[in-house]
Order: sequence, then C-alpha cells, then structure tokens
Amino acid sequence: MVTNRRRSAPPPRRLARAGAPPRDAPCFRHVTPAPPDFRLPRRSRPDEAPAEWALLHVVQGRVGAGNYSYLRLSHEGRVVLRMRSLRGDADLYVSDSTLHPSFDDYALQSATCGPDAVAIPGHFRRPVGIGVYGHPSHQESEFEMRVYHDRSPEPHAPAAPAPPAGAPGPPARAPEEAAPEEESVLWAVLIGLLKLVLEILF
Repeated sequence: MVTNRRRSAPPPRRLARAGAPPRDAPCFRHVTPAPPDFRLPRRSRPDEAPAEWALLHVVQGRVGAGNYSYLRLSHEGRVVLRMRSLRGDADLYVSDSTLHPSFDDYALQSATCGPDAVAIPGHFRRPVGIGVYGHPSHQESEFEMRVYHDRSPEPHAPAAPAPPAGAPGPPARAPEEAAPEEESVLWAVLIGLLKLVLEILF
C-alpha cells in the first residue's frame, strides 16, 4: 500500500541545506546502483513492463521547487518504482530508516534529467519512505509514479566449490564408545561364565 503525504517548506530553507542541487543547474544525474539481477526493460512506452512485474499503484502529484512530496510504501517483497516528470524535473529518494528521505538522508536515489527508477529490495524494513523532490530549476514539477511488485525469482546463492581431486576428505569419525548398559551386560555374562568354570573345576 502506498500513501501520499505532501510536505512543503520555503525554497530558501531547502536550498540552504548541504548537498542541495544549485538552482541555476538545469538538472543533475545520480542513480543508486541497482541489484545485479535488476534490469529495466528497454521499452518505448513508459507504461510497459516485464511480465514478472505486477502493477500495484499509479501515483500522480505535484511538488514545488526545492520541496518534497512524501509517500509511504507498506507492500512486502521486491518493489520497483518508475517515475517520469510530466512537467519540470522531479527526483526520487528512498529510505527504510526514515519516512522523510531527502537528498542528504537516503538509502536509494534516482535523480536524472529524464525518467527515474529505483529497485527496493525485499529485505528493506517496512514501511519504506519515498520522497519526491522538486528540482529548483522549475517552479513546479508534476510527476507520475508507477509502483510494481517484482515477482521474478530471487537469485540463488552460489554452490560451495567442490574439493580438488586428491584432496583429503573429512576426518573419519572415531568409533563411539559402548553404552554403559552394554558394558554391564557384557561383564555379567563374563562373570557368569567364570563362575560356571570354577564350579566344574572344583
């Protein structure tokens, strides 16, 4: 489930924070590396996705320059966020430690001049905070975000390498000692035989 929360603040206050993109820059490019098994489809239409992706939500909104619009993701499993700016330039920040991620407090991000995409791993703690940031080069940015559940199988862990030929195998286990009950029975039989031999001889 994705819930929308809008949070605004005066642009000068946002731009004074460390790490904010300059207002005169038309756009900047920075994308958090995706997992090795994650691949964005090479499609011409933004609403097309692989068969393994199930569409959960479509969120549309607006955000002012230097401000944030916040979303909250509760859906479990691997989730893919694909966002495109319908007008202006909106950037994407994600965190599993805060519900209000920003350009200086995030776990994943996608801040490009075009479409943005983030793959949220299944092990991220829920709810996941999603922040949509309005780039200061535009007075207002309008965005559309599509939320997908990635149902592709999880990558398997590599198998342990086989030992080289001729290598000694694991040490042989020492033979287990006889149980106390078995020892007592054995002694009783031996003592009985000894008594029988003594009676025959004497």
